[in-house]
Amino acid sequence: MGSLGSPDCPDSLELDELMPWSVRPLRTGRSWVAGPDPAALRARWERLAAAEGAEQERLFRPSRSRTPHTAVAALPGRSATGAGSSTATGAGTAAGTGRFAREPGDCPDPVRILHGPFDEQWLLPDHRLIDAARPELWRVSDERQLFAVEHGYVPQAQATGLAPAPALSVTHLLPDGHSPAGRPGRIRPLYRRPGAADPNLAPGLLAVVRARLDPEATPEAVLAWTLAAAVPTPAGCRVPLPADSEVWAAGVELGEELVRLRLRGARGGERPRLPGGRRPYVRAALPARPPGIAYDAEAEALVIGEGRISPVPAAAWEFTVSGVRVLELWFGRRAAAAVGAVPEGADADGLDAVGARGWTPEWTSELLELITVLALLDGVRPRREALAARLEGAGASLISREELRAAGVLPVPASARRPASVLGHQEEGPEGQFALL
Repeated sequence: MGSLGSPDCPDSLELDELMPWSVRPLRTGRSWVAGPDPAALRARWERLAAAEGAEQERLFRPSRSRTPHTAVAALPGRSATGAGSSTATGAGTAAGTGRFAREPGDCPDPVRILHGPFDEQWLLPDHRLIDAARPELWRVSDERQLFAVEHGYVPQAQATGLAPAPALSVTHLLPDGHSPAGRPGRIRPLYRRPGAADPNLAPGLLAVVRARLDPEATPEAVLAWTLAAAVPTPAGCRVPLPADSEVWAAGVELGEELVRLRLRGARGGERPRLPGGRRPYVRAALPARPPGIAYDAEAEALVIGEGRISPVPAAAWEFTVSGVRVLELWFGRRAAAAVGAVPEGADADGLDAVGARGWTPEWTSELLELITVLALLDGVRPRREALAARLEGAGASLISREELRAAGVLPVPASARRPASVLGHQEEGPEGQFALL
């Protein structure tokens, strides 16, 4: 049997065959609607709402999909009239559906999103401001939902053999699907309907898993296995299904640990913590406008201007996704936001520069938590490597594609690749109209 991610291993499945419904990444169309500081997003929204005419048009940064005069439906669960359902994206002040130039309404409460694999940021959930918000994701996002997102594939990063990150991310937050480098991955909800209904698994797959591997297997167990065993390839992730129940149990246990670390204590789980004596602390206060970040390997310390955080394991500093160092990328975005730096191509006096208030205490807390998560993820790498070795070993056996075809799992029906109909509530359309889904 060849490598699990190669064509020489015909029995490994494409992720698209395991979790057939997927959604393309979000496309905001304008960088200022998202960022690491919710206070800055509110300030930008208020600045835009107060502007008029040509100045509002300039600040808005119109596109073919959105201008200040575009009328669009409210995002599911974000109805301005309160007709929407309660979702994991949060309740509170919702956006209007009237044309922004005419009736901007109140600033909607920013919601947490996952930007890339590890960066928890904020987004203004106003459909009038976002080119492609992917409403089908908002429609199924609730307190039971989990999302799997493929990382971008970078051949050079795979060739080094040093990238400890799994091939997938999993999150309870709405993910934007973007990757630090390479091809953006598609977003795959675990459930096709709210309330943990209708698992996004190939029809019949769960029955095969229960018959062959674990009679009590759940959709969450399949997701855990997928997170632990997925192999990145240029064509997308591939996932082997073992024929050995002991291998399955070991992989599910590992995947559940990966999910726990990625959720960072959400859903009533335990927050990730390193053992006493290895927990990172701020040894010298971080400056309001940090000039850069460096790693002192001898002292195991992050050096941020005059600030210092230690101990920081070298594995956390070197942790990469798609060939990009996670901590450097995370820090760089916040260092830029602290001083109101604007992205390439944006106006220097545009909305990206509004709301800068220096380095925030919240970012320091988030940095300490991210260091912890990365260190713990690197700590389970030997278990991931051991699982891969068992799956590629000479005596390993996989559930074959022939067996899955005989069970009716393959080929996956086209209907499983489309979003399910969600008839639970009305959603507010453009200019306050309603449509029943």
